[in-house]
Amino acid sequence: MLTPLLEKLLILQDRDSKRLGLEAQIKATPVEITAVEQKIASEKAAIETARLGLMQLETSKKLIETEIGSAEAKLAKYKTQQVQVRKNDEFQALGHEIETTQAAIAELEGKELEVMYQIDEAKKKFTASEGVLKQNIAGHEARIRTLRERGENLAAELKVAQAEVATAREPVGEPTLRVYDRLATRHMPVCVPVKGNTCGGCHLKVSSEVESALRGKGDPTKLTTCDQCGRIVWLNNM
Repeated sequence: MLTPLLEKLLILQDRDSKRLGLEAQIKATPVEITAVEQKIASEKAAIETARLGLMQLETSKKLIETEIGSAEAKLAKYKTQQVQVRKNDEFQALGHEIETTQAAIAELEGKELEVMYQIDEAKKKFTASEGVLKQNIAGHEARIRTLRERGENLAAELKVAQAEVATAREPVGEPTLRVYDRLATRHMPVCVPVKGNTCGGCHLKVSSEVESALRGKGDPTKLTTCDQCGRIVWLNNM
């Protein structure tokens, strides 16, 4: 049977456990938010990487177009010069340059077509992936809002829990509170039942002296503690 003092301690322990649980959740909230923010950053980085890849292809296409324009201008120049020359060897030399330039233009045009195909494919993939990534980001942002709202609610609950702890401490004597507080820094729960000669905290067998005290053969005004872990114990006959 529980003594009045143990009943008070168990009420205090219950309030303390609730407070500690809320504090743990509040402490974990910023960590969860940071993890979600990292996911958002990762999604945005993926979008930016895809966008940069597309921009690089567009830049390559423009460079090829510039090379083609330069080669076409050179080809036109060679053809004009060929019409104006009188010597056969000069005519043939210009003819060779014209053939080389035409081949270069054909090669560049082939590269241009290849890059244009790559751009079309990249645009399709970018549009599809961007939609998915933006949807993911929206989900992550909603999660952050939920976590922040939960943090605010937990903070409000913690204030109530702290007040309940303070109220539960009032009827407990100062000497007992010192014992409870000292144990609470190492073990939680502080007060545990003994069932079948076994401590409910450390799960080790208690001594015959502890068992005797729990059965009312010791001083009923004193708290009984486990001789293994030091927790405050009571006898559970159920």
